Amino acid sequence: MMDLSNIRIVLVETSHPGNIGATARAMKNMCLEHLILVSPEHYPDERAFARAAGAISVLENIKVVDSLEKALEGTCLAVGASARPRSLKWPQYTSREVAPELLREAEQAPVAVVFGRERTGLTNQELQLCHSRVHIPCNESYSSLNIAAAVQVIAYELYQAANQLTEVQSEVQPEFAPHDEMERFFEHLEAVMIRADFLNPDKPKKLMLRLRRLFNRARPDQQEVNILRGILTAVEQKKR
Repeated sequence: MMDLSNIRIVLVETSHPGNIGATARAMKNMCLEHLILVSPEHYPDERAFARAAGAISVLENIKVVDSLEKALEGTCLAVGASARPRSLKWPQYTSREVAPELLREAEQAPVAVVFGRERTGLTNQELQLCHSRVHIPCNESYSSLNIAAAVQVIAYELYQAANQLTEVQSEVQPEFAPHDEMERFFEHLEAVMIRADFLNPDKPKKLMLRLRRLFNRARPDQQEVNILRGILTAVEQKKR
């Protein structure tokens, strides 16, 4: 079976510690070990350890951070789990479709599957930090899954795909620019567009969101990001 050590599960602002323990158990069942918590309401907590039911190794290695940006540092691909449709269409996979894609990327660098709050899920701003959205096909009239159940479904698909994805890729895969490098590029791009009077910060509309979608779809590697930022720097110097 393929190595799953580069798969990260990220939970954002989990309210009930029992869900953290249940998530750890779901992960351990499917050979996943790396769990990151973004600003959990209660952790550490004995209720998490009670619900983990033997998956203590996952809890012992948990990383707690205060922002989703920090949770995604160093990743080359992030997908956000969401059952809610969004006003601006975002690249979308089913849980079965996304598993092989995550595994292929994980051969090069860490990847992340991001799950939102129990009641409200991920915000649009948080989903913008992800390359695509993943949803779990289920009853359309009752599509809200318990967080641990959702993790279990994604983890199961990853486990099954890892067992089936055996072909050796002859072509060397590009090393895509990590999440933190892309975020610096987006900040640089926005600043230059504002200075060039192309983007009105008071009425930005959805320009940056559409550009994020474009570049996340293109998946530039580190050298390409360096070139893009070099162009932006040249524009800045010319503007001066």
